[in-house]
Amino acid sequence: MFWASYFTFNIVRWGSYFNDYWYSLKSNLVEFPLHIIIVYINIYYLVPKFIIRRKYKTYIFFLLLSLAVHYLIRSGLNYWLVTEDIWPEAEGLHEAFGFNHIIAVTLGELYVVGLVSAIKFTIDFVIERNKNNQLLKLQYETELKYLKAQIQPHFFFNTLNNLYALTMQRSEKAPEVVLKLSEIMQYVIYDVNKKKISLLKEINYIHNYIELEKLRRGNMVESDMNIAGDIDDVKVPPLLFLPFIENCFKHGLKNGEKIFVKINFKKHGDQLDFKLKNNFNPDYTAKTKNGIGIINTKRRLELLYDNRFELETYPVEDQYRVILKIPVK
Repeated sequence: MFWASYFTFNIVRWGSYFNDYWYSLKSNLVEFPLHIIIVYINIYYLVPKFIIRRKYKTYIFFLLLSLAVHYLIRSGLNYWLVTEDIWPEAEGLHEAFGFNHIIAVTLGELYVVGLVSAIKFTIDFVIERNKNNQLLKLQYETELKYLKAQIQPHFFFNTLNNLYALTMQRSEKAPEVVLKLSEIMQYVIYDVNKKKISLLKEINYIHNYIELEKLRRGNMVESDMNIAGDIDDVKVPPLLFLPFIENCFKHGLKNGEKIFVKINFKKHGDQLDFKLKNNFNPDYTAKTKNGIGIINTKRRLELLYDNRFELETYPVEDQYRVILKIPVK
């Protein structure tokens, strides 16, 4: 389509210039196959073989050689098949193979080669960029799925440990734990596969997790959760906050010590603030092994929000604090 359009344009252009469309048709029938040949030699042979390998001098040599061969063939065919006046647009009488004619034909051919090559490489660049964007998106999605896949068994493992402890004690709380666990399983199996879920649903499962810990530890757990702002329409990535909640119970306090957890969700404008505060024992925390939950969460935040989030985790005396700010649009 490109060459057909270019061919038609050239016939009309030069036919109008000379007021001789028959001459324009004949000369373009000679020249255009040569245009096509030299353009494709440049695009598919010279550029890949020399430019991409940074052999610029060799490229220039072979390009000039191909232009020289092109000139000889084009001028000869025009002279023998079309007209003896091979340069009718120039003033005065010019013979073939003269210096001025060689320069004019060579520059004209360089224009064709440059124009078509620029169009071709621009199209290739756009196609390659789109492919790279699709691959990058696929890589992000694959990594996100991998990170969530790590969190799910990690989460179940901790919860099943809680249930195991209760069954070993023959506690009457075990059936309630199973019920809570079934709700969490529904969340992990169905909701985690979604890109985003309702913040209210996420909060509900955070509540279930804390209730499981309370069933396990009894009155050794105190919790307080506050919600500010209109969060009815807020959606968040699943399992984004749970790893921080888990760490309140996993690390920082010896068995028998009371755990206090304070959680705040606040939506203002297009931003959601999540704040968590829990007590911990600095000496004991230094001896515990860090889990994969927080590491995964940080990586997920980077993939999901790039640099549009803020995360701070730091100790203050005998308390540990988490501040996370994410966009909700």
